[in-house]
Amino acid sequence: IMSLPQQLREQSDFDQLPLNIPISATIADIEEKKGFIDYYRFVIEVKTKGESKYLIYRRYREFFNLHQILEARYSPEDSDKPGPNTCILPPLPGKIYIGNKKEIAESRIPELNTYMKRLLGLPTWLLLDEALRMFFYQTEQDCEQQPRALRRLRPPTRKVKQVKSQKMDLFSSPRAEAMFDFRGNGKAELNLKKGEVIFLLRRVNADWLEGTVNNQTGIFPETFVKIIKPLPESDSEGEGGGHTYSCLRCFLLTPSGVDTRDVCVQEDLSIQPTYKDLLSRMRNVFKVDDIALNYRDPEGDLIRILDDEDVQLMIREGRRQQDKVKRPVNQFPWELYVTMASDLSVYNVEA
Repeated sequence: IMSLPQQLREQSDFDQLPLNIPISATIADIEEKKGFIDYYRFVIEVKTKGESKYLIYRRYREFFNLHQILEARYSPEDSDKPGPNTCILPPLPGKIYIGNKKEIAESRIPELNTYMKRLLGLPTWLLLDEALRMFFYQTEQDCEQQPRALRRLRPPTRKVKQVKSQKMDLFSSPRAEAMFDFRGNGKAELNLKKGEVIFLLRRVNADWLEGTVNNQTGIFPETFVKIIKPLPESDSEGEGGGHTYSCLRCFLLTPSGVDTRDVCVQEDLSIQPTYKDLLSRMRNVFKVDDIALNYRDPEGDLIRILDDEDVQLMIREGRRQQDKVKRPVNQFPWELYVTMASDLSVYNVEA
């Protein structure tokens, strides 16, 4: 049992911590990230000592990397004899190599919640560790994300649309009627009174809409209104809508023939994927592990891709040839040629 002087010292140490130090974190949801490689990440609500809240998005491997860093710095060599600058870290659930990714992510939620609770309950001096703080801090990338399926959290504050002060056509515009009074929380949210007609601008997520009423523009929960005329499908950005897909053409070259695939990804055509992500995606597409990635130069020779710099060269070459080869608007200007890793032959392919 902690003595009174020790309790007072612990409280004093806590009082001296900065207000932006995270003191609790809870997983609010999981989200599937689709692209060159598909994976699930955890949407985590973090609370700080200064009582602010924010969302961060982390993959399991980021938990794993953090734990390794903390173990190297603070785990005692002998767990029975911890030193002054060491502590016993909570156990992290181990890696899982086989199984359904969504089910694995779901099953980890309670374990990771317990892990974060114990981690943020360690001695106050450890909460100042740089790696720990960076893991729980909200990065620019975190700020740019918009939660789609978080039922209990409001959408992030965002810049609302500028609407021209023209008179709305009551009979042709998408609109809704307020069924209850709603008091907005902050400038980004509308105040609604029962019976008011709101002109709809767009869907924010599955539960929130953006609209204008009384010359004010903002967001509001759909449950507070009755839709009179819905938004057109193209303006909906909720679940199942708003995604544009790009197409990557890839060829698996074997002595018995060529297997051509068009792979759909959510990445923009201008993106440069990592070599690692491309290799992982091609292994998944063709169900072969021992493969190598290549691109075809203007002379028709296959050039082996070994790292991110080679990917950059491939993209540059593809853009250079873009004018000569007519491709669909949503298709990448570069193509991938997949061969067996041990095979150095060059196959003839009609592009």
